[in-house]
Amino acid sequence: MLGGIIVGLIAGAIAGWIMRGEGYGCLWNIVLGLLGGTVGGWIFEKLDITWQGTVGSIGTAVIGAVVLIWLYRQLTGNK
Repeated sequence: MLGGIIVGLIAGAIAGWIMRGEGYGCLWNIVLGLLGGTVGGWIFEKLDITWQGTVGSIGTAVIGAVVLIWLYRQLTGNK
């Protein structure tokens, strides 16, 4: 569980930096990273792509979190 939170924190922070130049704060980075891991895992499953290890988990979560941020911005009109 602690490992998942740490991966979520790292992934959320990276996604925040990619999409806006900074993170969203510790709690939101964790939430974003954990949700991003789920979304990224679903996307990669559909594309039949697998990443192994901690780096793979972080990469999957980052991609999923970036997709979530992009979708949020499209639905709300926020840039």
